[in-house]
Amino acid sequence: MKISITTKLFLAVLATAVLAVVAMGAASRWNFERGFVGYLNEQGVERLDAVVPNAAAAYRLNGSWDFLRDNPRPWFEIMRPAPSASGEHFEPGRSPALVSDLTGAVLRISLLDVDRRVIIGFRDVRKGAVERAVVVDGKTVGWVVMMPFQSVSEAGDQRFQKNQLRASWVIGSLCVLLAAGIAWWIARVLLAPVKRVATATHRLAAGDYASRVAVASHDEVGQLARDFNSLANTLQRNEQMRREFMADVSHELRTPLGVLHGELEAMEDGVRRLDAQAVRSLQHEVGMLNQLVTDLYDLSLADVGALAYRKADVDVRDLLEPSLDAFRERLASAGLRLELALPAQPLVVFADERRMQQLFSNLVLNTCRYTDAGGVLRIEAREDGDRIAIDLMDSAPGIDEALLPRLFERFFRGEGSRNRASGGAGLGLAICRSIVEAHDGTIEAKASPLGGVWIAIRMPRA
Repeated sequence: MKISITTKLFLAVLATAVLAVVAMGAASRWNFERGFVGYLNEQGVERLDAVVPNAAAAYRLNGSWDFLRDNPRPWFEIMRPAPSASGEHFEPGRSPALVSDLTGAVLRISLLDVDRRVIIGFRDVRKGAVERAVVVDGKTVGWVVMMPFQSVSEAGDQRFQKNQLRASWVIGSLCVLLAAGIAWWIARVLLAPVKRVATATHRLAAGDYASRVAVASHDEVGQLARDFNSLANTLQRNEQMRREFMADVSHELRTPLGVLHGELEAMEDGVRRLDAQAVRSLQHEVGMLNQLVTDLYDLSLADVGALAYRKADVDVRDLLEPSLDAFRERLASAGLRLELALPAQPLVVFADERRMQQLFSNLVLNTCRYTDAGGVLRIEAREDGDRIAIDLMDSAPGIDEALLPRLFERFFRGEGSRNRASGGAGLGLAICRSIVEAHDGTIEAKASPLGGVWIAIRMPRA
C-alpha cells in the first residue's frame, strides 16, 4: 500500500514522541524505584544505628536478654530513639522522633543473641541483612540486624509510587497529544507546498510544460517552488526551440530538395535542357544542402562538447588577413568597401587557427549577404586590457535593436534585412557563438555607427 509523505512524517514524529515518552517513563520509574528504595534503606540503617545504644543499655540494666523473650513491650522501649550519642542511659517512655519510623523500618529490625539466634523482632532474617554488634563492657553480647527493602511494599509507599507513576503517565500522554498536534500541523501545513511541487512535477514529466507552482513563502520550500518554476520555464522554452528547430531544419532541407526535384523532373520531361546553366543551378542547390548539413553537424558537435579544437598561440592579424583575402573579390563584386585597422604589435590569443578562420569567414560572409551595395565593412582589432578586442561593423541595412540579441539563435533572420533569398540558413552566427565561447570569449551584436550591425568579439590574451 502506498503511503503518502504526509502520513509518513506524521507517523515518524508521533512515533518519536511516543518512544521518547515511554523511555522517559521507564527511566523515571526505574530511577524512582531505585532511589526511593535506597532512601528507605538509608532511613532504616539510620534507625538501626539508633537502636544499638538502647539495646546495649537494656542489656547492661538486665544482665541478659531473658527479659525480652516472649515480652515485646521492653523491645518497643528499646526501639525508641537513643537519649544521647553515648547511649549510656536508657529512659523508657520517650516519644519517637525519627522519620524512619514512618517508613516501616522498625518492623524489619531483629535482635539476635551471640549465637545469631533471633530473640525478638523480624523473624525472617536472611543473607544480606545489615548488622550492628551490641557491645557491653568490651564484649559482644548480641546483634541488631535489619533486612533491607528489596522493593516498595508498604501501603503508603505503594500509594506514593502509584501517584508518581500516574502523574508521569498523565504528563507523558499530554506530551504525546502535543506531539501529535505538531506532527499534524507539520504534515498538513509545511508539506502542502511540497505536495504541490510533487503534483506539478508529475504533470511536467507527463509533458505539461506550462505547469507552474505558486510561491507562498521565502524559505527552502519557497525556493524549491521558484526553482521548479525556473526549470519548467527552461523546459518549455527548450521544447519550443526544439519544435522551431525541427520545423526550420525541415523547411531548409525541403527548399533545395524541392528545387532539385523540380529541375530534374523538368529535364526528364524535356521541358528544360541539360546544359551548363542547368548543371550550375543543380550544383548551387546541392552546395546549399551540403553547407546546411555541415553547419548542423558542427552545431551538434558543439552542443555535446565534441567539436575538436587544437589550440595554440596565434596572432589575430595572421588569422584575419587570409580570411579577408578569400573574400576580397566577393566583397568587390557586392559593391562593398573593406576598411581594415590592425595595430603594428602582435595580438596573440590561445586559439584553434582553423576554427578562428571559420569564425571570421562566417562573419564576413554574413556581411556580403546582407549589406546593401555601396556599403562598407570595417574591421578593427586592438588590445583591450587583458583581452583582445575584434570589431566588425558594416553599413545599412540595420536590425531592430530589440532583435539584436537573437542574431545568434539558430535559423533566426531579422525582418527584411535577412532572408533566405540572400543564401543563408541562419546558422552561421550560431556557429560563431559556439566557437567564441569555446575560446572563453564573448560575442555580442550591437547597432553599428555605420548603420548596420556591429559584431563585438572579446577574447582572452594568450
